[in-house]
Amino acid sequence: MPSKKLNPNKWVDRYSDYLYNYTIVRVNDREVANDLISETFLAALKSAKYFKGEATERTWLISILKRKIIDYYRKINSRKGKAEVKIDYSDDENSGEWLEEQVADQFDRTAEDEMENNELGLAILECLDSINEKHAAIFKRKTIDGADTEAICNEFNITPSNLWVIIHRARTALAACLEKNWF
Repeated sequence: MPSKKLNPNKWVDRYSDYLYNYTIVRVNDREVANDLISETFLAALKSAKYFKGEATERTWLISILKRKIIDYYRKINSRKGKAEVKIDYSDDENSGEWLEEQVADQFDRTAEDEMENNELGLAILECLDSINEKHAAIFKRKTIDGADTEAICNEFNITPSNLWVIIHRARTALAACLEKNWF
């Protein structure tokens, strides 16, 4: 049974190695891993009053660390992979330049991006297995298979408005499942 009392004075001794091993395989950079662990401990200290004791200290710290890792990748991916699209054009009457705002470079993917995508994909599939079977089937047909609304409605004998209610419920259930099990 987990204790509801935190012991921050023992965190470094008890959990730093475990947190480091967890982090290093996800970021593959010692300095970044150490920074993320430090941020995790700091965030845990700041939010200690919200610790309910429903999980162990280690599990609670890992859940904070997972969010730190996700934030880290969001931050670096918002800075990299941007390129200006510049096109020179000319025809018989006009010539000039066209410059599009910065857009993400779809081909600038790292191994970490692939790993995170694979982990997320597996988590989504596990969560799909845990929600209402009919909702999961309809969600897969529409979102994953890209099936036409009319075809899905005919297949499941539902109305289009009912389809969108089911899709919404499936998304809500998936979000709750992912929040609980993946983050």
